[in-house]
Amino acid sequence: MTDLTGVVTGAGSGLGRAAAEHLLALGARVACWDRNGDTLAWTEADPGALSTTVDVTDPGQVSAAAADLRRRWGRADFVVNSAGVFLVGPLAEVDPVAVRRLFDVNVVGTTLVTQALLPDLIATRGAVVNLSSTVALRASRSNAHYAASKAAIAQLTRCWALELAGHGVRVNAVAPGPTGTGIYAAAGMPQSQVDELLTARAREIPLGRIGDPAEIARWIGRLLADDWVTGHVIPVDGGLSIA
Repeated sequence: MTDLTGVVTGAGSGLGRAAAEHLLALGARVACWDRNGDTLAWTEADPGALSTTVDVTDPGQVSAAAADLRRRWGRADFVVNSAGVFLVGPLAEVDPVAVRRLFDVNVVGTTLVTQALLPDLIATRGAVVNLSSTVALRASRSNAHYAASKAAIAQLTRCWALELAGHGVRVNAVAPGPTGTGIYAAAGMPQSQVDELLTARAREIPLGRIGDPAEIARWIGRLLADDWVTGHVIPVDGGLSIA
């Protein structure tokens, strides 16, 4: 990854931060984007990081951040679309406003970011890694709309891979299983409910435990580095998707 430059969205916490830290450790220069600028304080100690407060649902902010990256570093070789929100709840209780926000961040945001950096990716024959989820691959009783948003990401990944292959741009996704991040608390779940959920999920996972963000980050790095893999959604889930 040495001498490569790119963007990680949602880099202030969770899987986005883990991905950004991993890519920086590999020698990449990483523009770390997050809606909450305060969460990007960790980047200040790394000279290879460029932190920018960006709401990925705002086309103007995304375009401005992309232009700033080009002014600083000249190009983008990769994009990691990690910014996302979580939604849990049965059909009878789900809030349509929350559903719109879910798709706006998870699907539209992924589109806006990739679109803004597409000229760079074509010029550099670069790579995109999107964040899908195991729930995009197997049915879930409790978070259908979140699963649907991540299924949309999986299919965008496959379609973009076909669309952009002629330009030499590779597009893949990782589909993490339950992982120890703050996404559940950010969705408003109390810690007791989070603990109960993760304990229950761990019992379903063949390898017997939830994931660590660093394990997801390593697969993101592999997909960015590999030159002959495109259009795949890789489950990184301890075997949950086949259970």
